Amino acid sequence: MKKEAQTATTNANTVRATDAEETRLNILEVATEEFSDKGLSGARIDEIAERTNSSKRMIYYYFGSKESLYRAVLERAYTRVRSVDTNINIYDLSPAVALRSIITTTFDYHIQHPEFVRLVMNENILRGAHIGDIPGIKERNRKVIDNLRDVLSKGVSEGVFREGIDPIELHMTISALCFYNVSNRYTFAYGFDRDMSSTKALGRRHNSVIDIIESWCRA
Repeated sequence: MKKEAQTATTNANTVRATDAEETRLNILEVATEEFSDKGLSGARIDEIAERTNSSKRMIYYYFGSKESLYRAVLERAYTRVRSVDTNINIYDLSPAVALRSIITTTFDYHIQHPEFVRLVMNENILRGAHIGDIPGIKERNRKVIDNLRDVLSKGVSEGVFREGIDPIELHMTISALCFYNVSNRYTFAYGFDRDMSSTKALGRRHNSVIDIIESWCRA
């Protein structure tokens, strides 16, 4: 009987832990949309609570404050993008194919996750006031740069890439070219009468970004 009671208690604790994690993730999902659309100052905890399976009190219980919730959203967003960046098995690919895969992955991620682009833009409006509070961000970024450094080094040794390319500069250029298509899609579309979100436009832009980067790196 005692064993059955212990098992029941354990199962109940597991269910509560699962429910708590689901609630926390639900809050983060909605908060991501709110912060990316309205920024830190414009987003409201009341509105986030209304859209989640929680309450304002529960949000503060899990995250402590609006600013802490915002930092949790930032951390999750950067963890996700860096996870995608580092999941490419570059060592089984030729340098040219590895570089192309990195560019394609970055381009596709930005297109599929415009909320990440908006979060980055909002944090830059705040002059990076909260990014420094995210634990481990420099280490995760370092892994991305290490991967690019390895691809460049292999490419130089095989004679397909030129020497002297800074991997941080390469990362910056790839990010900038992929970022622009999302960050400026509305103003560019209005100013130049071109729908940057159409399948045709995205394919053309994707190929252009690859051509630009490959031409810059080619020996």
